Amino acid sequence: MSSTYTLIKGTVPLLISMPHNGEKIPQDIAETMVPSALKVPDTDWHKDKLYDFAKAMGAYIIMPEYNRYVIDLNRDPDGVDLYPGANSTELCPTTGFDLSPLYLDGKTPDENEIQRRIKTYWQPYHQALSNTLAEIKGQFGRAVLLEAHSILSHVPRFFEGQLPDFNFGTANGASCAPELLEQVQSLDYAPYSMVSNGRFKGGFITRHFGQPEQDVHALQLELSQRTYMNEPSPEYNEALAAEVKPKLQALVSALINFAQQPGQEK
Repeated sequence: MSSTYTLIKGTVPLLISMPHNGEKIPQDIAETMVPSALKVPDTDWHKDKLYDFAKAMGAYIIMPEYNRYVIDLNRDPDGVDLYPGANSTELCPTTGFDLSPLYLDGKTPDENEIQRRIKTYWQPYHQALSNTLAEIKGQFGRAVLLEAHSILSHVPRFFEGQLPDFNFGTANGASCAPELLEQVQSLDYAPYSMVSNGRFKGGFITRHFGQPEQDVHALQLELSQRTYMNEPSPEYNEALAAEVKPKLQALVSALINFAQQPGQEK
């Protein structure tokens, strides 16, 4: 176990990762940031609360303590751009989603600081992901990883207009078996909108750990925050959440059912 993340062990072959759920910023980093950054507005708010049912369903759950402003756990540590040509955020973001600066003048992290953050925050989370998926695969013969994300429904930096409610990403089909995505797509999301491999195709974690040929299947869900929050504020809306949670429960159930089927390892 690490002081930088929380891992809840489960009883079924599903791991739910919430890499942007953390809200903390260490004091030494906070001292280099502008006051508005300390409000961490680009957090994937309340994912642990929204998925609180998953623990009772037996899912493994992992989430970091620290915010994506410290280091983005869903980015390639070598700095490879996940969406070439798009206006993306870095491994250690220097601007918010609204393009405002996160750091005081002259205080942006240099290469040594970035490497320190990789070692301190990025590597432990990814080692835990790797170990847990290997443990699940060893015990059950198959592992499924759900990357649980959320974002404001309007972020001009990343997409035009209003984002669909449920945005699934499987690296254009490379990160999971086709039948898994088919099962996910066949669920009833009404009255919510749903799209697969649209603007969001899955980040580094989905692309790196999704190895369907090894019977390790990964998919990302980018959920519009309008489905469970009083956006653009970070307030959780109990009434809205109560309406969308059954859809998430059906999704988690479908993932567990797929994960418990006999593996197809080659």
